[in-house]
Parts: sequence; structure tokens; C-alpha cells
Amino acid sequence: MAMASSSPSVLLKSPISPSLALHFHGGEFPKSQLWIRARPRTKFYCRNVVSAQSEVRREDIVIVGGGIAGLATALSLHRLGVRTLVLEQAESLRTSGTSLTLFKNGWRVLDAIGVGNVLRTQFLEIQGMVVKSVEGKQLRSFTFKDEDESQEVRAVERRTLLETLASQLPAGTIQFSSKLEGIQRTDQDEVKLELVDGSQLMAKIVIGCDGIRSPIARWMGFSEPNYVGHCAFRGLAYYPNGQPHEPKVNYIYGKGLRAGYVPVSATKVYWFVCYNSSSPGPKITDPAVLKQQAKELVKNWPSELLNIMDTTPEDTLIRTPLVDRWLWPAVSPPASSGRVVLVGDAWHPMTPNLGQGACCALEDAVVLARKLATALKSEAPSVEEALRSYGTERWPRVFPLTVRANVVGSALQWDNPVVCSVRNNVVIPKLVRLGPLLNHTNFECNAL
Repeated sequence: MAMASSSPSVLLKSPISPSLALHFHGGEFPKSQLWIRARPRTKFYCRNVVSAQSEVRREDIVIVGGGIAGLATALSLHRLGVRTLVLEQAESLRTSGTSLTLFKNGWRVLDAIGVGNVLRTQFLEIQGMVVKSVEGKQLRSFTFKDEDESQEVRAVERRTLLETLASQLPAGTIQFSSKLEGIQRTDQDEVKLELVDGSQLMAKIVIGCDGIRSPIARWMGFSEPNYVGHCAFRGLAYYPNGQPHEPKVNYIYGKGLRAGYVPVSATKVYWFVCYNSSSPGPKITDPAVLKQQAKELVKNWPSELLNIMDTTPEDTLIRTPLVDRWLWPAVSPPASSGRVVLVGDAWHPMTPNLGQGACCALEDAVVLARKLATALKSEAPSVEEALRSYGTERWPRVFPLTVRANVVGSALQWDNPVVCSVRNNVVIPKLVRLGPLLNHTNFECNAL
């Protein structure tokens, strides 16, 4: 651990010392907790950012990260009469990316925070699922309502979801261009946050919603997410005159390679190609190269997939390595330490194989909001107890889902020809039952 005598700090890349890790695993930090710093990027601009020369700004609750988890947590607390400040490092809402699938548990949360119906009108309800071989042969089909009458599945554009959540928040809730550089616990049991522009905030409660590579999670002693051996290309095809596909999820399974597509709206179709790779590989930002690489992987696959890829605007193409973090009991740190707590991918990143990453982040948001609001409005439980209770309640939910998503993805990425043949000719057509596989989408959530 690198230290400077005048300003104790550790680089984000530096490992955590064993002595500090013992404190982390016990769920508490020494009050003189060292700063963790990130290298500042290029200049930022936001009309709401506090000048570096001003006094330390004080806030009751600061949410770090303006993605799905952060905005859903802010809105959940707002519905319960609790004000927050959301720090987002980007200059505006992060509207890049394609779409995400929300099952009924996600929709129940969106209904509870008052935005479900606003979103339903914009996206198609998915009726079922079709599984095919690379030759185009249908292996199995399912209808969601036949398996569970209460099931609701829609693919939602990330941009629209974020804009809808943000539109329901009071003006001034989101502070853009606010990248976290340092975090420190003070002697007054507050948390000091330093931003890359030099401004500082003192918070009574900090909620880390800062994503897969969360600096706050690292500060709390969590390990880096683990690369699972697969990468995915994703895109959002656009049909200005209307897309021609039925409202079904379509999967195509090959050897060490799979793909899928699903209609999102009347004019857009989401698709992905997932492939095995021993390493994440270099980051590629040229969309033309991304499209070429994705198409090369599936060049002899069903023509409808290739046509969808051809109809994809280049600015929607992304390639990401798939990662997760298994929250082993008695090994991983708890979700909270004092008055700092994690939500969504910052705590439990999971692979997308069950379509539960965003759904679990939404669940986290309402569970945490209810417990925190109760603690703030009464003498008991204390805020610290409320945050611990949130972690205790959510861990049995998110840990098994993280493991199951990993196992499902590994099975679907088999590259052994014999195993793939058994999967496609026996397991999928004759043995798989969809109903039990969707039990994890059951989640009760009343309106806030």
C-alpha cells in the first residue's frame, strides 16, 4: 500500500492490506479510514457543481451514481418523503447502451414507485420464447402466460428508463459532472466525499450505486468483479417503417457461441451475440469494427439474425466482457459499513443470463428505501441497523441469483460437440421446464 506522509492515500489499483481487510470483513472501518483516489479525467462542466474554493457542502443523503440503481433509489426515497442528492460523473444521463429485459419483479417495483404505466405504453409485452439451432431448426417454444399468468416481460431501452426515473425527481436532485475521487470517514461519524474538481461534500449517509467497478465497493473491501470467460456484442436495430418480428424472445444456440434477439418496440429490436474468450481482450470503440466482428462470428447463422444486425445504427453497438461477484458468506464484506451502503451492480454484479441484473437493482432500491425512511422518521431502528437489515434481507436473494446466472451462462456456452448435441436434442426439447426457471421473478412489492 503506497502512502504519503502528508496525505494518506491508496491508488484504486492497489491491493488492500490484510490488516484493513480484517476490519472490512467485520463490517466496520477505522474512523481514520484512508482515502481512495482515482486519477482525474479531462475537465468537467456542470452548472450545479460547487466551486473547489467554497466551503465543504453538507448533505443528509448522497447517492453516488446516476444509473438505474441510483435513480431508482432516489425516486423510492422521494416517494417516502426523503430528500437525496445524486452525484453522476457524466455530463448528462448515461443514455448509451441498448436495452434490458425486465420481468414481472422489475415491473412490480416500477409500479410501486409510480412509473410502470408510463413505460408500458412505450414497449412491447413479450409473449414467449423460441429456441433454435444454428441451422434455424426450432428446438422448443414457450408462452410466458402459459407458464405463469402473472408474468410480464418487456425489453426496455436503458435511455428511456433513466429519463423516466429522472423526470420524477425534484429539480436539482441530480448533480452531473461529479466524479468521485476520494472517500473518508470522519471523527464525527460522517462521510467526506471529494470530487475530481476539488469540491467536497460531507454526508450523513452515502449510498453507493456506482456500478460494476464501484470505487465505494473497493473502499469497503470488496474484490474486483470476476471475468467469467464470455464477452457479448449488443446492438439495437432500428426500423423506421416498423419492425417485422413477433413479440418473442428468440435464442440461437451454437458451440461456445449463442445469439438472441427480441423486439423492444414497434420500430426497434435488441440483439446480442455471446462468445467464449479466454480474456476480455482489448477495448474496441470503432462501431464499424464491432459490427464486422459480431457478424463474422455468426456469418452462417439464420438470415433473420444477420438482417437485424445489418439494420443496426452503429452508435448503438457495444462489446462488453461479462463479469460477476459471488458474495460468499463469512468471506465477502457486508452490504453496509456504518452509514455507507451498496445497491445494485456496485454490490452484486451478475451476468445477464437470467435477465435479473436491473430487476435486482430495482428490488434493492425499494427495500433499502423503506428501511431507511423508517429509521429516519423514528428512534428505532437506527440508520446503521436499517442498513444492516437491508443487507441481511437482500443477500439470500441476490447471492443465489448471481450463482445461478453464472451456471446457466456456462451451460449455454458449452463448446464440446457431444455435449452441445445432447443439449440441443435432449435437454432443451424434452427436459427443460420454463415455469420453475422463472420462480425467481416472484417478488412482492406494494406501492410506496
